[in-house]
Amino acid sequence: MRVRQKQQLLRLSPVWGAEVPALWISHVSVKDEESFGKYAVLAGPAIAKHGGQFLARGGRCVQLEGPGKPRNVVVKFESLAAAEACYHSPEYQAALIFAQDASERDLLLVETTD
Repeated sequence: MRVRQKQQLLRLSPVWGAEVPALWISHVSVKDEESFGKYAVLAGPAIAKHGGQFLARGGRCVQLEGPGKPRNVVVKFESLAAAEACYHSPEYQAALIFAQDASERDLLLVETTD
């Protein structure tokens, strides 16, 4: 690993190799409220089961740059691995079936600097 890459990783984690929290950030435009509602009913418990804590869920927002979406969700997980495991879990995948045709979504997982 190059020195610069190692420095970037160290900046993210106060202890080399330690896991840092991660955020699940979703930007959503809902096209079918009924189907998306089914997604929400299943997704919430699936996310909670994997340790996700909702920080923002559809509240007011101000779009300052770029093409935003009207609904935004931010969930905190104990690590990037935990957030990714949640996404790939059978429970979340069962919920996702309802969101796929009912919405346009952008979803990303990002480590925090905590």
